[in-house]
Amino acid sequence: MKIVLQRVSQASVTVEGTELGSIGNGYVLLLGVGENDTTEHADQLLAKISKLRIFADENGKTNVNISDVQGEVLIISQFTLYADCRKGNRPSFINAADQSTAEELYNYFVSAARPLFKKIACGAFGANMQVALINDGPFTLVLEA
Repeated sequence: MKIVLQRVSQASVTVEGTELGSIGNGYVLLLGVGENDTTEHADQLLAKISKLRIFADENGKTNVNISDVQGEVLIISQFTLYADCRKGNRPSFINAADQSTAEELYNYFVSAARPLFKKIACGAFGANMQVALINDGPFTLVLEA
């Protein structure tokens, strides 16, 4: 499982002109599911994400977590995180999970995230989405389990 985490001041996701979700201060999580990923991987990543201290404290130091700032989370499925571009000019997605497995683990991740964060917003699995965000910092991390 791979996640690109971006700390944002705001973000939204739109499909075919309809906004599906939006958040204020918090994280955008771009989530890719690999062929060998499990619910345990999802749980490990959620535990890490919920405890990351990457928000500024009263002294301006990155020292507080998302719960401390009442942050919100936008979760977007993104199988392209498993693109292999080492050969040729067309990415291979052979290491990405099949659609059924990926959707099941994506839904598990979203459900497991709900009790951990103030607000969860999501895109639509498998849809062509437009994600708008203001990356705060910018602060971007890549996490894998």
